Amino acid sequence: MRVLLVGAGGVGTAVTRIAARRPFFDLMVVADYDRARAEAAVAAVGDDRFRAERVDAGDEAAVAALLARHGCDVLLNATDPRFVMPLFRAARKAGTDYLDMAMSLSRPHPELPYEECGVKLGDEQFALAGEWEQAGALALVGMGVEPGLSDVFARYAADELFDRIEEIGIRDGANLTVDGYDFAPSFSIWTTIEECLNPPVVYERERGWFTTAPFSEPEVFDFPDGIGPVECVNVEHEEVLLVPRWVDARRVTFKYGLGNQFIETLKTLHLLGLDRTEPVTVPGADGPVAVSPRDVVAASLPDPATLGERMRGKTCAGTWVRGVKDGQPREVYLYHVVDNEWSMAEYGCQAVVWQTALNPVVALELLATGAWSGSGVLGPEAFPARPFLDLLAEYGSPWGLREQ
Repeated sequence: MRVLLVGAGGVGTAVTRIAARRPFFDLMVVADYDRARAEAAVAAVGDDRFRAERVDAGDEAAVAALLARHGCDVLLNATDPRFVMPLFRAARKAGTDYLDMAMSLSRPHPELPYEECGVKLGDEQFALAGEWEQAGALALVGMGVEPGLSDVFARYAADELFDRIEEIGIRDGANLTVDGYDFAPSFSIWTTIEECLNPPVVYERERGWFTTAPFSEPEVFDFPDGIGPVECVNVEHEEVLLVPRWVDARRVTFKYGLGNQFIETLKTLHLLGLDRTEPVTVPGADGPVAVSPRDVVAASLPDPATLGERMRGKTCAGTWVRGVKDGQPREVYLYHVVDNEWSMAEYGCQAVVWQTALNPVVALELLATGAWSGSGVLGPEAFPARPFLDLLAEYGSPWGLREQ
């Protein structure tokens, strides 16, 4: 397998360090707008299967040419969601497979944003599913940790743990702290603002997909491995749009353990208009400059990939499932916990970006070996879960199951 990895930030760098320990690929081209970042990621692994390139993720022709030049079989997208569609189209143009960890962006309903869906996450990609299927090519979408592993857990629960599923709820929580910072997100603030301030989507079999207000339906969820109780709220996320396409459940939600300080900070950013992506004009040394307020916020905060040495604690991604097995009620939580101390010592990557990067590498290996195969635009739920979970354990990062 020959892979083009676009994006050499925190997650992309973690991908290289995880993949370097596995034999399933012949070449991984690491490409970034900043060539120095790509070169640093390649130099750190010291493996001649890796090669650095510069590419603008928004330039479809340049990305397609890079895929062709290196004879790549698959494009792995490790950029932020703004670049999903150009990279998705570039892979289709080049005739390669495609894999991402976040899907095409949503747009709220223009009149009823907190009741009805507008453009949903992934709609632009699913609209082109017929082209991919007709070409016999695969776009595996939402294959990070959340979405990604959380969706694999949903498929596993449906296949092996339940006869009937009433509710699937993705629940994400952590007890991570960052020394020396009062506010330092552990993941891309650009993406975090997008998913937390957009109207959350909920799925119910009788209603289909609908929206609520941001931070709605708060609940306290008790996370395993010493993390403990964390208040979680509804957040827009791909699992709610993916799981019902392949798994029969009466209700599907996604709730994030953000914490009160984080929620209030996001609300303030929204109140001040600092979450906007549309450029505003500000004075500059050489005259007026157009900048995106959200880009300014992102540039003002520390790069999450650099925070590992200051981080303490664990992060947990998981899928809570309630239903019936053998005529009896059953409730389980399938989960994956990463301790930042361990991920830093073992890989030199902070826990959140390492956990995100792990899963697309596992998926690539399953595709390389033929354990997973398919065509069209497919989510992780479209594939058997057991091979993925078995290989995850082989990577040295086992998952857990807790009866509730």
